[in-house]
This record gives sequence, C-alpha cells and structure tokens, in this order.
Amino acid sequence: MTVTAIVGAQWGDEGKGRIIDYLAQQADVVIRFQGGDNAGHTVINAFGKHALHLIPSGIFNPATQNIIGAGCVVNPQSLLAEMAGLAAAGVNLDNLWISARAQMLLPYHRTLDELEEKARGKDTIGTTKRGIGPAYADKSARSGLRIGDLLHPEWLEARLDNALRTVNRKLELLGGEPVDGQALAALVHEFRQKLGGRIVDTVPMLRRALEIDADILLEGQLGVMRDLDWGIYPYVTSSNPTASYAASGAGLPARAIDHVIGVVKAYSTAVGDGPLPTELFDADGQKLRDIGQEFGATTGRPRRCGWFDGVAIGYAAWLNGMTGLAITKLDVLDHFETLKICTGYRLPSGEIITDSMPDTPRLYEVTPVYEAWEGWLTSTEHCRSWDDLPRPARAYIHRLSELAGIKVDYVSVGPEREQMFAV
Repeated sequence: MTVTAIVGAQWGDEGKGRIIDYLAQQADVVIRFQGGDNAGHTVINAFGKHALHLIPSGIFNPATQNIIGAGCVVNPQSLLAEMAGLAAAGVNLDNLWISARAQMLLPYHRTLDELEEKARGKDTIGTTKRGIGPAYADKSARSGLRIGDLLHPEWLEARLDNALRTVNRKLELLGGEPVDGQALAALVHEFRQKLGGRIVDTVPMLRRALEIDADILLEGQLGVMRDLDWGIYPYVTSSNPTASYAASGAGLPARAIDHVIGVVKAYSTAVGDGPLPTELFDADGQKLRDIGQEFGATTGRPRRCGWFDGVAIGYAAWLNGMTGLAITKLDVLDHFETLKICTGYRLPSGEIITDSMPDTPRLYEVTPVYEAWEGWLTSTEHCRSWDDLPRPARAYIHRLSELAGIKVDYVSVGPEREQMFAV
C-alpha cells in the first residue's frame, strides 16, 4: 500500500494530469484535494484529449475510485459539463464521487470575482474570474454552502437565504445586479437531482482503502508558487496546493502519506500576474511557447515562459518534503542548441541567494544567475527509457535533480501516456 501526493513544484501547469493518468493505471483511489475549476489538467490517452478541471485524472481507469475532496470548491455547472464531455467520449463515470464537505461554488461567486478584479484597476491579481477566491472567502467566513447541503433541502434553503443577504449587498457596492433567490433555489434543486447520488461521506471510503492496503494518489492543482501561504502572494490561488495540505484536503491522517512526487516542466511557465524571475521576452521565450503549445488549459491565455528555475525547485522540494521528481515536456527542449538553468537570484545589493525564496516585493528585484548547458538537437519523443535519452539530456536532468536535492522518478517526452517512463 502506498499513499502518494502529486504536487506542482513550479507556478502550476506542470503536467500533473499526465503523471496521474500514468500512475492511475495501477491506483485504487485518486483524490483531488484542493482547488476548483480555475485550472486544468490536460490528459491524452485512448479516450482522446481532455482538460480536466474538477474530475480527478484517474477517471480513465474504470477500476479506480475518483473522489473530489473536501478541500475543493465545486462549481456544479462546470462539473456537469465536464462529466457530459467525458461521457460523450465513452468514459465510465460510475466511480466518481464528491465529498459532502466540499464547498459549493455558485454563479454569484463568479460574478463577484469579475467585479472585484475589475475594481482593482491596474493592480489586478490575474484571477481566472471563475469565482474561486470568493468561494474560499465564504468558506473561511463560514457563510459558504457545502455540496452535502444539497441533500438537506430545508437546511440548504435557510443557508442560501442567509448567504444572499450578504452577497446582494456586496454586489450592490460593486455595481452588480442582485441575485434572484427563487431562480437560484431552482438551480440548486437541479444540482441535487443530477449530483445527489454522487455525494458521500468519503472518510469511511478512505478508512476502508487504508485497511486493505489500497494504492491512493492525492492530486493537487497549480503549484507551490501559487500557494496561499508560501507562494508569490497576493498573486496566488486561494488554497494550499502543497503536500502539507494534501492529507487534510483529501480526508486522510497526515502520517498516511508515503511519497510526494513533485511535477516540474523542463523549463518554467506561468499564467497570471506576479514575479517570474526567469521569464524570457525574446525569441527563446516565444520558441518555448510555440513548441510547447503553452496556453492555459482553462482560460486559453498564453503562458509566460522562461528557463528552468533551480532556486524555485529547491524551495519547492524542501517545503513539500518531496521524495521524487517527475519531469515533463523534456521534448520541447529538443530544438535548442544551448539551454540555461537559473542557479541563484542576484539582489540589487549584489548578494546572491541560492537556498531561499524571497518574498514577493524582493522577488521583483532579483536578477537570475544562469549557467549554460549543451542542448542535444535531436528528437527525444521516441525515447522510452533513461538509456534512450541523448547524453546531454541526461546531464541536464542530473543537474535539475542536484538543484532539487532529490532523485528523478519519471520523465515525459510528449503528451501521450506511452511517452512517460520511469527512471
């Protein structure tokens, strides 16, 4: 039995979906432990290409139980649309479950998100406007509704009435239209009819899974640099995508986690605002974007691209207690004669930081310190083992491992499931 947390070790968009899809072929349970439909995990397999926003990436294995955990905020409309797309592709959804304790994201959360971001003027956060922040804010303020409330209509009605009194005042202040309570009540009734049979208390399920030594994967969203506490605040998500939260968001004891795999691209990307020290504004940056097809799975926004950040990976590995790395999109670097790796941040004072992550204001001021590495200028897309990789590619991966301080477990050389291999 193993419980493995899969977490993003950069700014998000690292390719976690393909790692989960690969590992879920042997997994008994896959749990999304935080986040909402503001980010997507792109998976390509026999069912086609799918961007999963809420549904765990183990859904393609009909023997795997897939749970949307209590740490998530769930937009039922988005979930139903995602389910319909998967069903149309022939994916079996019988093993999809939602924790009764997950928060419910309602249409007014998206409206508030849009109005609040607009009110920030030039000081935007770069939110996807999917309502994630307002939904988590309501959770913390204890005014939110949970998915399990759908199973208790009278309780839900009273909670909804209380919530709308505050919500409509906020909307008025921001210049929005008030919510029609009757229309919203009808909508949540529809959610109850369509999702009620999937809403469960997940703790007994997970206790049984641990008792029978099941293999469990915990799937995070985004990455450490978007963590609410440890990321580039305020340009962060509204939850904690780090491994420390994985057990809580999934509904497991912390001691249950055996392994933590950090997922990294072979270079750096980010969507949204905030500092990205290795961002490239030249032809190399555009080349990374074009070859890597770097556009957000949820929003379609172009991703900011840059060289690999060795300071960030050291920070991510330590903070998450990572036991191994999974490197994705190595094949994108096939087309570069020379590669660069950031090994330190130079402050305006001249001091070079290598073993810590400056807070956001200082991070804007740093200059990356690079070392150059030989490219390989040959395709890696058909490599299926460590020995198949060109010598310079193996040397490059060794260097990333050194900077992280942990071993590399998996390498991906393309989007297909068979283009992933264990090292």
